[in-house]
Amino acid sequence: MADKAKRFGAFAGVFTPSILTILGVIMYLRLGWVAGVAGIWGSVAVILLAHVISVTTGLSISSIATDKKIKAGGIYYILSRSLGLPMGGSIGITLFVGTALSISLYVVGFVENFLDIPAMQHWLGMAGPTIQNTRIVGTVVLVLLAAIALISTNFAIKTQFLVLGAIVLSLVSVFVGFFLHPAAAVVAPVTHFTPFKDFSFTEVFAIFFPAVTGFTAGVAMSGDLKNPQKDIPYGTLMAIFTGLVIYLALAVSFNLFVDRQLLLTNYNFLIQIAWFPFLVIAGIWGATLSSALGDILGGPRIIQAISNDHITPKVLGKSYGKNNEPRNALIFTFFLSELGILVGDLNVIAGLVTMFYLTAYGFINLAFVLEKWASADFRPGFKIPAWVGILGFVTSFMIMFKLDMAAMFGALIILGFVFYLIRRKQLHLAMDDIWPSVMASLIRWVLTRFKKMHLTEANWRANILLFSGGKSSRPHLVEFSRFIAGKQGLISNFDLVLKPNAKHLFPSHHQVIPEEEMEGDEAIFKRRQVCNDIYDAIESLSATYGFSGMEPNTVVLGWGRHTTNPMRFAQMLYYIKNLDLNIVMLDYDKGKGFGNFKQIDVWLRGGSNNGSLIFSLLKSIHLSYAWHNAVVRILLITADKEKKKSILSKTKYLLNKHRVPANVQIILKGTSDNVHDIIKSHSAEADLTIMGMAVVQVGKEKDFIERADSLYNDLGTLVLVKASSFFSDLHLGDGSSTPAKAH
Repeated sequence: MADKAKRFGAFAGVFTPSILTILGVIMYLRLGWVAGVAGIWGSVAVILLAHVISVTTGLSISSIATDKKIKAGGIYYILSRSLGLPMGGSIGITLFVGTALSISLYVVGFVENFLDIPAMQHWLGMAGPTIQNTRIVGTVVLVLLAAIALISTNFAIKTQFLVLGAIVLSLVSVFVGFFLHPAAAVVAPVTHFTPFKDFSFTEVFAIFFPAVTGFTAGVAMSGDLKNPQKDIPYGTLMAIFTGLVIYLALAVSFNLFVDRQLLLTNYNFLIQIAWFPFLVIAGIWGATLSSALGDILGGPRIIQAISNDHITPKVLGKSYGKNNEPRNALIFTFFLSELGILVGDLNVIAGLVTMFYLTAYGFINLAFVLEKWASADFRPGFKIPAWVGILGFVTSFMIMFKLDMAAMFGALIILGFVFYLIRRKQLHLAMDDIWPSVMASLIRWVLTRFKKMHLTEANWRANILLFSGGKSSRPHLVEFSRFIAGKQGLISNFDLVLKPNAKHLFPSHHQVIPEEEMEGDEAIFKRRQVCNDIYDAIESLSATYGFSGMEPNTVVLGWGRHTTNPMRFAQMLYYIKNLDLNIVMLDYDKGKGFGNFKQIDVWLRGGSNNGSLIFSLLKSIHLSYAWHNAVVRILLITADKEKKKSILSKTKYLLNKHRVPANVQIILKGTSDNVHDIIKSHSAEADLTIMGMAVVQVGKEKDFIERADSLYNDLGTLVLVKASSFFSDLHLGDGSSTPAKAH
């Protein structure tokens, strides 16, 4: 039987690599400088602010880790399974680059101390830690570390216990040295000290922040842990709080016991004040090298997981041996880290690492907040309130903005570009991400508030219940519904399929229309519904479809000129009118269509509310691309010559009030003139004619259909509207201008 893959617990797999990275190069080589620049309270403020981000992010990761089964890839795996591959992948790549640069940071820190020791300078024949010398020695060290990682992850992890012991002994030596070496630790006068005199708070923070990013080293080992759901929270939080205590203790002690000038001018002052200097050297070397080694183990596993999701080249996802060692990814990480070593300046590298990690940590906290708020399936064993993630997210981006606004926007632009590239590949996870739940929660929140709002004619939008009979048979109805819905309206399109022999009105569930039939209609909600009676189905759906706050307000259908049951059609219109819904019917001229989309004629009567609905529809129609150059004409018929001027004035006033650009024409009707002939002669060139519709009277349905068919015949493409009680009446004249009362 083959040997089982080696698995590690919370201490060996999470706490140890995390604390070794936390207590690393910044603690030994820059914390004294931070204390010297900032003073006691300034350095405490820097440390606490940095830990606000690390603690909130650590808590967020711990909560998510106890809800999801975390596999190889650590933070990337968490983000990609919460935020989806495009966003998780773009942030994962950012985190990987930050991890690779962290390796450079630790190696350069080691070399800075190594070349500052006279014996090492003499042995190598180098004159101190110059940039060129740092590049040469740093490259050699990076090669050696990569070789160790290639040999065995297990071997690399075991070496970390020795390093942890060395760090503990070095800290003991430092604290004892405060009291045993008073000559080296002369307290400087503080009477004229001004914190942050030569360096701003943000500059000091940027250099210090990489000190608190080490907990990601443990999370990145998630694929090698015995129980990630238990080990990650315990190991991560213990490492963060242990680091916090040590950093605060050191910062305060440096200010109390060490000469400030020494703090500011000598990055290696710890060697001078330590009880046993060689223990500090061992701690520095061990901490920097183990931190680099920890990220050399974790970084390749991040890019390996990203590659296994087909985001980055597949070759980087290849694994070797029983422990699935990411050797190809390690080699790639090596070359990226080498670029950082070629920079050669610890402060510059620290600033870059800070920006990358702040970006990643901000989105980690966002992932937790979204999971907590939106996911019905989010049930973590480690529970924390949502404000923890919000605090971490806001703090991360506020600090990024303060550190370097241009760099922040540059990072977000790069993130957006990577997001776009990944999304173009149309990658999908086998499992769901958080976004459907986020959308559902957002919709619920919006609808709850929308229901309480007061709608007026000015902010009315069409919520259309469309009965098109299928896009293939009557595409003009779908097209026209788009015109009147505009950019803010909603369209629910029901394709009713008649099945006369069915025992029930709706013998089957709603059926989603095939994807190929929906192409180009992404903004329309569509369902194909089998029914045993078309009219009963329309009445039932008109009465029941929707929910409180989002009920349809407008029914759109074709004029039943060729219906085999005109009586039932008229009864249906009467039923819909009693539901107090707007009715919009399109009498489409197949020969003329919508013409050249150049002229819209609107025929109004004096005292109906149909005109108010028409004005609202005209706003959307005129905003559509097809009709945006069309000329709108408002036409009214009156038999009273003396009222012509008054009607014209009132109409122009209402058009201005509704902000509808249109020309107005008042037509005098003689005693022998026929309304149909007047409309036909004046609107012969119109591409679309709109007029109101009369109320269907019970018992007179047949007369209504026959009169309407006679009136509307050969008028080209015609729209008939009947407004609900939501719209107010227009008082334009004496009401005598009614085309056969069909308004």
